[in-house]
Amino acid sequence: MISTWLTKTFDIKYPIILAPMFLVSNNKMLAEAYKNGFIGCIPSLNYRTPADFEAGMVELHKECNGKFGINLIVNKSNVHLAEHLAVLEKYPPAFIITSLGSPEETIKRLKPLGVKILCDVVDVEYAKKVESLGADALIAVNSGAGGHAGNISPSILVPMLMKATKLPVISAGGVGTGAGLLSVMALGSEGVSIGSPFIATKESPVSAEYKKAVVDFGAMDIVMTTKISGSPCSVINTPYVKEIGTEQNFVESFLNHNKQLKKYAKMLTYYRGMKAVEKAAFAATYKTVWVAGPSIEFTHAIEDVQTIIKRIITEYEEAYQALVARQLK
Repeated sequence: MISTWLTKTFDIKYPIILAPMFLVSNNKMLAEAYKNGFIGCIPSLNYRTPADFEAGMVELHKECNGKFGINLIVNKSNVHLAEHLAVLEKYPPAFIITSLGSPEETIKRLKPLGVKILCDVVDVEYAKKVESLGADALIAVNSGAGGHAGNISPSILVPMLMKATKLPVISAGGVGTGAGLLSVMALGSEGVSIGSPFIATKESPVSAEYKKAVVDFGAMDIVMTTKISGSPCSVINTPYVKEIGTEQNFVESFLNHNKQLKKYAKMLTYYRGMKAVEKAAFAATYKTVWVAGPSIEFTHAIEDVQTIIKRIITEYEEAYQALVARQLK
């Protein structure tokens, strides 16, 4: 494996982040990432209360020797943001990934503590903004991402961000194989953030039904919906998703574009959507809204984290050797 900003900054073997996944990521998965040469990240909102969050930080520092990241939703939909920042000042992680808002406050409070600030971006405009605020790296959320995805392919987004900024770029989305990893690294990415292939793992806390769906469905079964949070989000196209549709109705759309009401409308949409996702993730229900990206195409069984990362690295090495062999012919 090549040495990159990601491997050198966090002293890890592989340039891979186990992506933060709402409801899916847990401490056990991050500990497995640490044991197997890469680094994991977990959403702060995966902990039910600020007290649970603080206990989780204590455990992760012990289990991962401080090598882990926290994903913060930094807009007003995260009502616990102030409390989470206070906890993170007490127990600083190796890095933060900020999403869906301005990272300014996070950078001001945590960067002086040695925490690296990585920011989710989907375009050049926002990338330049976070660079000016002092971000350390960009998470290039592309069109293959699970959950809140971008609309630009990695082959365009990664070099576009590299040209527009001086920050390291880490590609997020669409990688489920070693060949996919090689292709993204060849673009100049300093690493990749991989999520969906780890949903159907033994360490994952979600229901057996959710895991089975990740195994049974594929790339063609992924659709984008705005009904969960108001922003485009990739989900498995279950019968229930087909029933309710993927676009907001007239009233929802009107409220989300009204200057006076859109802040409250988005907060309500986000709250209701996340509750639906949470219910489906942990219990059998006909209201199945399962978040995932198209890289589930390459998930064919429920395995452990170690097995998946070993396969991806083996495939990467094989793809690299095959590429070299072709060039020598």
